[in-house]
Amino acid sequence: MRMHSSLADWRTVRTGDDYAGKSVGFVPTMGALHLGHRALLARARAENDRVVLSIFVNPTQFNDPADLAKYPRTLEADLRLASGLADDVIVPTPDELYPDGYAYRVTEEKLSRDLEGAHRPGHFDGVLTVVLKLLNLVAPQRAYFGEKDWQQLRLVDGMARALLLPVEIVPCPTEREIDGLALSSRNRRLSHGARVRAAQFPAILRAADTAAAAVVALDAAGFGVDYVEDRDGVRLGAVRIENVRLIDNVRL
Repeated sequence: MRMHSSLADWRTVRTGDDYAGKSVGFVPTMGALHLGHRALLARARAENDRVVLSIFVNPTQFNDPADLAKYPRTLEADLRLASGLADDVIVPTPDELYPDGYAYRVTEEKLSRDLEGAHRPGHFDGVLTVVLKLLNLVAPQRAYFGEKDWQQLRLVDGMARALLLPVEIVPCPTEREIDGLALSSRNRRLSHGARVRAAQFPAILRAADTAAAAVVALDAAGFGVDYVEDRDGVRLGAVRIENVRLIDNVRL
């Protein structure tokens, strides 16, 4: 497994013999990898000749600078987790990915303004912009995204279709802890007590008869509720516990 901090070095590898005529699977991440990311890499490994992982904490998708500062950076552990599954790991710098200082960006005008977009202004501009840049750099046949980030998945897939990108966006099921909590890098910021309570979040989403009833139950359980809404056969929710924001969704 090779790591590339220079995009020039990566481009040399991508256009070389190792990738000539090979199918490429790509897993873009912000690091702080967990078993959910490993499942994405395993799926990519099974379906492609080469697998590329990117690790980049993207500053343009954080509307709260404090949230960006607190985001975990665990590169050595990330590389250990990816070992045996990724052939190449791209670890670019913000200056290389944003030589224009983010003057040019991708904006979607409908879905991105709702749900997460309503609570995190500009978030999806940052997500779509960095994903487009990374897809251009990696040029994969397939890119793998977890279904936990339902809105992000829909927007990335929509962007790929709208901009005629030659890539298949592959949705992958949410990986969960044994108590049902969706795997997330944010979980590690919870105290033990809050982590135990957090398992009520997906349980309530599943059990409530309506989205409104889920809001009432989550509020009663001590969560700060940003939203719960039903869309296209999926119940989506975002809550806060100990100043940590969790999102999840369950099929109805």
